[in-house]
Amino acid sequence: MTDDCVLSYFRSMSIEVKALLKEYGTQKAVNNISFKINKGEIVGFLGPNGAGKSTTMKIITGYLQADGGSAAVCDMDVKTNPLATKQKIGYLPESNALYYDLYVREYLHFVADVHAIENKKANIEKAIEQVGLTPEAHKKIAQLSKGYKQRVGLAAALIHDPEVLILDEPTSGLDPNQIVEIRNVIKELGKNKTVLFSSHIMQEVQAICDRVIIINKGSIVADDALSKLQSAAKNATVQVTFKEALEAEWLQRLPAAISVNKQDAYSWQIESSDEEFLRKQILSMAVEHNLNIVSLQSGNQSLEEVFRSLTA
Repeated sequence: MTDDCVLSYFRSMSIEVKALLKEYGTQKAVNNISFKINKGEIVGFLGPNGAGKSTTMKIITGYLQADGGSAAVCDMDVKTNPLATKQKIGYLPESNALYYDLYVREYLHFVADVHAIENKKANIEKAIEQVGLTPEAHKKIAQLSKGYKQRVGLAAALIHDPEVLILDEPTSGLDPNQIVEIRNVIKELGKNKTVLFSSHIMQEVQAICDRVIIINKGSIVADDALSKLQSAAKNATVQVTFKEALEAEWLQRLPAAISVNKQDAYSWQIESSDEEFLRKQILSMAVEHNLNIVSLQSGNQSLEEVFRSLTA
């Protein structure tokens, strides 16, 4: 492959949305949003209920028609090339509708027929192995736990080896153990595919994604690397650990402190709009009361705090 071909490969977009608009009566469910996702990215798509996440995903996958703007997958317009783009996409909708009376392999064989896959058996077994379905693959779908039903949906999304995965709330309703298992599956899939997924679980997004898009009331309010979103948040946090045990009131009296969160008897996380001023106050307090500071360092806001500040 020539250098020009390599550059072309890395510049090409797996997903590109331009001025996308979807209206329901007078309500703009999606309000002229635009974003691009490069090949090989795992991007978290966040927003409150009703923000427009699922609507956007349905438009990208061709399940809904936009009222304005465009969506493209692998450099092909979704509206003008509906079948070609669907061949490039693996979609797991939030509802994950399955045929409960079918056995796992029977259902996946049906999905493989829909995609007109030639080597069905090999693709089915590969998808089962990829999502960790092997121990339960001999059962009817109705007999599976919620976590394994989600794996069946993922396997169906993977059966035709798509370049792009669009996953709408893939861990909704799962217990903590199942969430970790599905999270690991998504991380593994992200090594070879572009993944756009929505979630309400902030820890999940932090564990999987390097980039986050946040949508609120149909408009994008943030689109950046996770680390940049956290560091650019309106308020900064300082983490301080003392040798001595303190009461929260000591730190709450600091003029620069907006909120004080106890991590243990010795360690605290303090939020402030002026980090430098807060640091000076902490040092002054320590000197005045003969306290020993073990550590004093900056701490980025959690994704949950960033989310609340952008969507409140």
